[in-house]
Amino acid sequence: MTDRITDWATGLMDSLGAPGAGLAIALENLFPPLPSEVILPLAGFSAGQGDMNLLAVLAWTTAGSVVGALALYWVGALLGRDRVIALAGRLPLVKPADIDKTEAWFVRHGTKAIFFGRMIPIFRSLISIPAGVERMSLPVFIALTTLGSLIWNTAFVLAGYALGDNWEDVSDYVSVYSKGVLAVAALAVIAFIALRLTRPGQGRRRE
Repeated sequence: MTDRITDWATGLMDSLGAPGAGLAIALENLFPPLPSEVILPLAGFSAGQGDMNLLAVLAWTTAGSVVGALALYWVGALLGRDRVIALAGRLPLVKPADIDKTEAWFVRHGTKAIFFGRMIPIFRSLISIPAGVERMSLPVFIALTTLGSLIWNTAFVLAGYALGDNWEDVSDYVSVYSKGVLAVAALAVIAFIALRLTRPGQGRRRE
């Protein structure tokens, strides 16, 4: 799978240059299985070989991150709170009160979630949807997404640039990080389910 993604991203960059790297990252935001930890170091490696300008790569990949995030923001905005509540209400073990708590948490901590969420695999894409549901201020959303994405992208692009032919080592290290994040998420889900099964009850939806 990684080889196929590498070949696909390489083809985009060969055809379009730095904008191709930006397009790949925009699609990565929309389809999280496309790993930025492969695309970004590859772009850095290409820049190191003189195939692309390093600053152009950083600019285009960050722009791609913002475009992809905005697309998911508008998905959330179009769904709206009522539809999200209706969909979530059909999920087993999810109570209306859980939706209220999640919404309240996002209202309090949404800016931090958007910024730091850009540096967490999978979550970095999905966090844009609740931002749209809550209609977070668009300038704030764009600013936080740009800054968080710039930090993430720069780290990986520069790693690929510095490592040269060994750029693929980056994805090996990040794979451990990603598995750790997914493990924590899985444990959180298990704990949530266990809590629901041991403490049944009915929540009340906020009017």
